[in-house]
Amino acid sequence: MIHTFDNCNYFNGDVIKPLQALEIVDGQLKSVTEQSDFSKSENLLVPGFIDLQIYGAAGKLFSSEPTVESLTIIEDDLLKKGTTSFLACIATNTPSVFNACIKAAKAHREVAKNCFGLHLEGPFLNPKRKGAHVNEFIRKATLDEIKALLDFGDGVIKMMTIATELQDEKVIQYLLDHHIVVSLGHSDATFEQATQAYNMGVQTTTHLFNAMSPLHHRDPGIPTAIFNHHKAMASLIVDGNHVDFEVVKISQKLLRERMFLITDAVTSCSSGPYQHRLLGDKFVMPDGTLSGSSLTMLQAVKNCINYCDIDLTDALKMSSFYPAKLIGEDKVKGKIQSGYQADLLVLDKELSLKQVIFRGEKINS
Repeated sequence: MIHTFDNCNYFNGDVIKPLQALEIVDGQLKSVTEQSDFSKSENLLVPGFIDLQIYGAAGKLFSSEPTVESLTIIEDDLLKKGTTSFLACIATNTPSVFNACIKAAKAHREVAKNCFGLHLEGPFLNPKRKGAHVNEFIRKATLDEIKALLDFGDGVIKMMTIATELQDEKVIQYLLDHHIVVSLGHSDATFEQATQAYNMGVQTTTHLFNAMSPLHHRDPGIPTAIFNHHKAMASLIVDGNHVDFEVVKISQKLLRERMFLITDAVTSCSSGPYQHRLLGDKFVMPDGTLSGSSLTMLQAVKNCINYCDIDLTDALKMSSFYPAKLIGEDKVKGKIQSGYQADLLVLDKELSLKQVIFRGEKINS
């Protein structure tokens, strides 16, 4: 199938170039034909967004309604908003809720579109940095529990947020050996403890600055360990509520390709342990604790550009290629090049979403 694009440029994952046509075969990009000159219309074709931490959408909080049906509703809503790949996130909860979510994700795998697995944020966290997580469910992991969890997950668990300073080294190593992306988060680790975790192979950090030991001039904490480490990555919630835009600006200058965007988005929920209530443009718990965001990935990209002095191409990498690289999908997702999955977005000059193309097929809004 040949898709022609009149008056359109494209971001191939590295730079912006003039576009004429794409050849798509079986949902993959076979070839890209460029024009000689840049388009004057300023329409821009970009890779689909990848969100590695989102709890729900379209009125469905996955942990509250752990079914194939709710996951399908979340998928469809996110797809229409430009998120062409995501991990469904589950916060600290009871074993029965985790099991129900994993069971639903395994059943959904047969019909999955843009959801490609689960991110377990908890329960192996530090209660000192619990944020909106429920304290009574937080605990230390055992190796037997981790083995049983991954066995039951049967490949749907892709990422886990843990407080590494409270976990046995053999637990962390088991997760790494079984190709789980381990993220340091909800942690009170010292600079030395965090650096040790990154040296051991822990790849990333959950929502930088939120629910972690802070950067202090006599107690450098987790942020300094991330900034100083050559491999450690970090996600940020760029909504202006979880992290001030000026801090985002500084962080991006220091981290560059090691920083990526997440929404950490939730939806209104009035049942279960996570009763999220929308307050302005953010969600809070009944006691007023800041919980998840109301962000979309597109809005996060716009915020980076409009408020954080981040270049368009860098913001697009932070929303697509960098998370793809972290999760091991960078050979098939996050770029518009031959061999990559044809997950594409058409944006206008105001960066409003005009069209979503998923695996080569246009998605109705």
